[in-house]
Amino acid sequence: MMSFTLNEADWKVLREKIKRKYNHLTDEDLDYRAGQEEDLVNRLSTRVKRKPEYILFTLKKGLADLSSNRL
Repeated sequence: MMSFTLNEADWKVLREKIKRKYNHLTDEDLDYRAGQEEDLVNRLSTRVKRKPEYILFTLKKGLADLSSNRL
């Protein structure tokens, strides 16, 4: 479905950006294990009531500039 991979260091930074944007998400919602990108996207999609494609776009956008606070 998707060509998207995360590493632990990038996820730590990206996770904080997502928490700021969607402050209703729990730690459980943001739980991520290497190789489980599709599960993460689908879970976030359900929790923020957006299509998986939107979540994927948002995550990739956040990864493109990890040094920025913007998502």
